[in-house]
Amino acid sequence: MRAHEVLNNPFLNKGTAFTESERQELGLIGLLPPHVQTIEEQAEQTYQHYLTKSSDLEKRHFLMEIFNTNRTLFYYLFNQHIVEFNPIVYDPTIADTIENYSRLFVDTQYAAYLDINHPENIEATLKNAAGDRDIRLIVVTDAEGILGIGDWGTQGVDISVGKLMIYTAAAGIDPKCVLPVVIDAGTNRAELLEDALYLGNHQKRVYGDSYYAFVDKFVNTAEEMFPKLYLHWEDFGRSKAATILDKYKTVIPTFNDDIQGTGIVVLGGIFGSLDITGGKLTDQIYLCYGGGSAGAGISNRVHAEMVSEGLSEEEAYKRFFMVDKQGLLFDDMDDLTPAQKPFAKKRADFANAGDMTNLLDVIKTVKPTILVGTSTHAGAFTKEVVEAMCENTERPVIFPISNPTKKLEATAQQVIEWSDGKAFVATGVPSGTINYKGVDYQIGQANNALIYPGLGLGMLVSEASLLTDEMIGAAAHSLSGMVDLAQPGAPVLPPFQYVADVSIKVAEAVAKTAQAQGLAKATETDMAKAVRALKWYPEY
Repeated sequence: MRAHEVLNNPFLNKGTAFTESERQELGLIGLLPPHVQTIEEQAEQTYQHYLTKSSDLEKRHFLMEIFNTNRTLFYYLFNQHIVEFNPIVYDPTIADTIENYSRLFVDTQYAAYLDINHPENIEATLKNAAGDRDIRLIVVTDAEGILGIGDWGTQGVDISVGKLMIYTAAAGIDPKCVLPVVIDAGTNRAELLEDALYLGNHQKRVYGDSYYAFVDKFVNTAEEMFPKLYLHWEDFGRSKAATILDKYKTVIPTFNDDIQGTGIVVLGGIFGSLDITGGKLTDQIYLCYGGGSAGAGISNRVHAEMVSEGLSEEEAYKRFFMVDKQGLLFDDMDDLTPAQKPFAKKRADFANAGDMTNLLDVIKTVKPTILVGTSTHAGAFTKEVVEAMCENTERPVIFPISNPTKKLEATAQQVIEWSDGKAFVATGVPSGTINYKGVDYQIGQANNALIYPGLGLGMLVSEASLLTDEMIGAAAHSLSGMVDLAQPGAPVLPPFQYVADVSIKVAEAVAKTAQAQGLAKATETDMAKAVRALKWYPEY
């Protein structure tokens, strides 16, 4: 039995790379083809097999088979092809697998499924999913607000799995110490409730006190079971995401990628733009298009940085405008979320307040220098919008960062062409290089993967008791200096191909800041040394 247990354990299995002595010791004689392969040979064989798959969805299914059977080989291969594999393993292809999760289900991928109807099972669920592994990092979702595709119930567990893959591939966090978790609180998506094959609870979403009590029990249980835990929240609905983060961020080491992660990477892109122009952040006018968790979170992050650079909170808020489905947000609206309220304006301050439901009219009125799109409103950044931005400033910052691709407010090529190459562009999905009038514009991807893996590594290395604004600011600033800004068409963010180097730099910045703030509980005092010591490498 031991032999098959090893072969069926993705953390232990080496497949054809088991040596003769290992085969003898583990009772594997005759259970594998006789030739002993190196991991390099396995990776080449696997990659060639991968290339035979005709669609991105088929490629993802194949890679997940490798993930389910041999974690080491999977990450060795992922590291070799990280730019190619990232959009296959994660965004945007993961959207297809989430939507079809129940119909394609074959493996739990060591995830924990928490049932809102059974809070008494939280401890057992976490214990069963973790086994004898020392869990340091949990990514948890309730999948109500998956960017671009919305509420997918328990099928959103794929988001937690995918996020953790990037943590390991980019920052080298040991896959044995991570745990994907989904809170199945029901779903409001009728097609799932009516689908007999749907694997989640067939009930409307639970909200209110019982929901928050369940989350609280989960947090307390996880913290007790895993004393060095870093807790990452992912794709919670806009009505709950900020509430949950605000409750726990001053108590435990925790992070919401939609609220904080996107804010960090966008701020890093703005810094990159200002490094080229020599402009000051405190002189910018910021327009947020899409006031959900991501949009409000980014705005909060940029606002906090303006305050740290000398503006009062009130002065900084005057430089922010937020547009959501209602148009420009005003403080007399009765459907504002708590995260939106600080950015809402007084209607009396605008002579044309009644016309402020249209993005173009808002731009012409408030004259922003920065436009960030998190709306999932495809095509919202029209030629007229881009041209209006160019009238406000010589080098506008225009970041259409909604994803997946079909939800982009504008493509990078459109923004470059419509701005005559003047706009600084970052997108939420890979865009490649854009040639315009003889200049190759490298498009930075405002991909949270540039930030959250290194941030997590820094938290684990330092054993920080909290994640503070100062540590988040250090992460954003650490993105500077990694791109040759003197080159025409230089990206405002480091290309994703350098994510491993970026993650190391971010981790060191975060860990050193935790240390400086007296929040680091690690015994190692040399944080740069500690970062490299903790990093896991996919090798047998």
